[in-house]
Amino acid sequence: MKLVRRQAPSNCPVCNTTLRIARLECDDCHTAIEGDFDRGRLGRLSREQLAFVEVFLDCRGKIKDVEQRLGLSYPTVVSRLEQVVHALGAPIEAEAETRSRRVDAVLESLSRGELTPAEAAERLRTLRSPGGSSG
Repeated sequence: MKLVRRQAPSNCPVCNTTLRIARLECDDCHTAIEGDFDRGRLGRLSREQLAFVEVFLDCRGKIKDVEQRLGLSYPTVVSRLEQVVHALGAPIEAEAETRSRRVDAVLESLSRGELTPAEAAERLRTLRSPGGSSG
């Protein structure tokens, strides 16, 4: 009988506190080890964040491809990426610095031919508008 693998939940379904790994078991010899094991940095992510990271990596980090795959706007994709980075333990950047990085990313995408001038202009307009750094 083939064992069906499910993704381990990251939070308690009752109180929403982060779960810890307490037991590991070998499928072949059934040796079990009990203790308090670290989930690693990726273990800090919610299921939705992990799904986003998988798409982001499948798209080789090309935000335009992530937009198309998920049907999301550029600001929403960047916002989700920022949420993942924060969940992994990176400090939240000041809004002005974040916006500056996003402008640089748009200009780099334009220079590599990944965006048309019209697409780049629209993204830059979105970044300039109030609340344009979130999605």
